[in-house]
Amino acid sequence: MSNRIVAPSPHLHGDFSTPRIMRDVVIALVPAFAFSVFVYGWSALFVTGIAICSCMLFEWLIDRFMLGRSSTLGDWSAVVTGTLLAFNLPATISPWLIMLGALVAIGIGKMSFGGLGRNLFNPALVGRVFLLISFPVQMTLFPDTPGVDAITGATPLAFVKEALKTGRAVTEIMPNIDLGGMLLGFKDGSMGEIGAVALLLGGIYLLIRRVITWRIPVFVLGSMLVFAAILWLVDPTKYINPLFHVFAGGAMLGAIFMATDYVTSPMTKGGQTIFAIGIGVITILIRVWGAYPEGISFAILIMNATVPLINMYAKPSRFGGSNAKKK
Repeated sequence: MSNRIVAPSPHLHGDFSTPRIMRDVVIALVPAFAFSVFVYGWSALFVTGIAICSCMLFEWLIDRFMLGRSSTLGDWSAVVTGTLLAFNLPATISPWLIMLGALVAIGIGKMSFGGLGRNLFNPALVGRVFLLISFPVQMTLFPDTPGVDAITGATPLAFVKEALKTGRAVTEIMPNIDLGGMLLGFKDGSMGEIGAVALLLGGIYLLIRRVITWRIPVFVLGSMLVFAAILWLVDPTKYINPLFHVFAGGAMLGAIFMATDYVTSPMTKGGQTIFAIGIGVITILIRVWGAYPEGISFAILIMNATVPLINMYAKPSRFGGSNAKKK
């Protein structure tokens, strides 16, 4: 008898391979990376290089000495994880913290589950959140962005949250917020926060290449916009313009490049809608009432944990099942 591999259906074949998808993600991040280098100079290149090399090194070491298998670096997933990790870090962060974040991202967020395709959480976000909780000062020290005067030294989210804590009204804060400038990248923040237009260009490229679909990014940003708009309409002196939440922080990076991760997002359209709306709502909840100014990293990780449950309940009926019998 010949050896056969038996796997669950559906049995589909396509031209999409893991390396091809990962390379497309890297290409899509190039505009935002180029903008970061333009703004922060060699620091952005340095942080990205260390993050990528560290992720690749730790994955090779774990494959070779802990799992005893051949290297999986050829799938390019370590490069994507390193790039996304770098995009979630300040451009002046210590190289030792970058390497520590890479170790947590690859060692705990990815390889502890068995590697690509088995991880429950987005590895880059696991590394980012670990560093944020463990080293909050270093993770919130951002270099000044050229052209930013009113809120230099703090991200727009941190500036607004601190201002509201002191009792200032939104009408006093808004003159210091330039929404158009935020969209174009004139704001302090991590490498993945300052180039919203560049990230949108990368998202369009991924849509054209059919690497992602519109559903998750649109529903993440749309739910953020709707929830923030409701709060704003209830009390415009206490809650800020909803467009601010879409342009500020890592909303674009999270919605386009991290929430759409194949492994850690639902398989069905209905499941993806639930998943994305959950991310948007939790992000606003954390930004408005949580301890941290930014919430999308935590929101994505929380919703990552619900994906198995969403996949279980938000799935179409089996062929020949109850829906078919009704016909």
